[in-house]
Amino acid sequence: MELKTVRMEIPDGSNLILGQSHFIKTAEDLYEAIAGSVPGARFGIAFSEASGDCLVRLEGNDDALKEAAKRNSLALGCGHTFVILIQGAFPINVLNAIKSVQEVCGIFCATANPVEVVVASTEQGSGILGVIDGSSPKGVEGPEKVAERRSLLRRFGYKL
Repeated sequence: MELKTVRMEIPDGSNLILGQSHFIKTAEDLYEAIAGSVPGARFGIAFSEASGDCLVRLEGNDDALKEAAKRNSLALGCGHTFVILIQGAFPINVLNAIKSVQEVCGIFCATANPVEVVVASTEQGSGILGVIDGSSPKGVEGPEKVAERRSLLRRFGYKL
C-alpha cells in the first residue's frame, strides 16, 4: 500500500465539500440538492465512478468551478468520491440536503481552509483515509476572541 497526500485546489471565495457516494446518479442528485437549497449559489461537482467506465462525472452551473472540481477529482484518483466547490453559499446552507441524498455515504470535510487529503493506493485502486483541514490549534480563545466569534456569526446572520 502506498500513502500520499493530495492538496485540494480551492478557488478564492469558494468552499469545498468532499464526500463519498456510491452510484452513477450522484452528480445529478447533488446538483438538485444544492440548487434546491440555495438557488443563487454557483457550484461545480465532480463524481468519480468506481466501476464500469470509471469516469469523472461533472455537473454544476459554473464552468470554472466545474473545471476546478474535475482537477481535484483527478488528482485524488479515488473511486466513489465527490468534490463540490461552491460560491455564494456556505456549506452549512447545503450540507443537510447533501447528506440526505440517498447515495451519499459520508462527508469528509466542508471548508474554505487549505485541505490535504490522505490517500491510500493498492493494486485495486485508491481511497481516502482522511483529511487535514486547515491548521492545528494555537491556543484557547479568551473573552476577546469569544466576542469576535459571536459578532461574526451575527454579521453572517446565523444568530440574532
